[in-house]
Amino acid sequence: MALVEHRDLNASLVGDRIVYHDAVHVAVAVDTERGLLAPVVRDAHRKSLHQIAAESAGLIARARAGTASPNDLGGGTFTVSNLGMYDIDAFTPIVNLPECAVLGLGRVVPRPVVVDEETDTIAVRRMLSLSLSFDHRVVDGAPAARFLQRLKGMVERPYVWLTR
Repeated sequence: MALVEHRDLNASLVGDRIVYHDAVHVAVAVDTERGLLAPVVRDAHRKSLHQIAAESAGLIARARAGTASPNDLGGGTFTVSNLGMYDIDAFTPIVNLPECAVLGLGRVVPRPVVVDEETDTIAVRRMLSLSLSFDHRVVDGAPAARFLQRLKGMVERPYVWLTR
């Protein structure tokens, strides 16, 4: 949903021109015995979270088993990489060209946070770091920040998009 709203991040640099993609094809970085592979969930913008989870599980299994097809591994418009399972809080993912951006997910950890500034109330909340790397030839920092801001809002208030 955020990539549909922020099309600057769902783009590629092809030669000397920027191509904005109508479809959202999310590549998922997967560590395999043969190295890093990025199978692609096609048309993610048209699928529910449950559909995306099921499809990505199958793609990841095929990538790890070495049975992923060339079609499984090509045509991404945006990549997601997760190092949270390695106890990594944040990292700088590398853009998978010709895509213009990649989102890095860190681990989810309980942290003390201020929940009410007026009363100085602190509570423990589960926190996640998001790291966005992007190609400045395609998108500037402000549009990229607005995309991250939208993702933050979606993570904090998932009810709207979880019911799709």
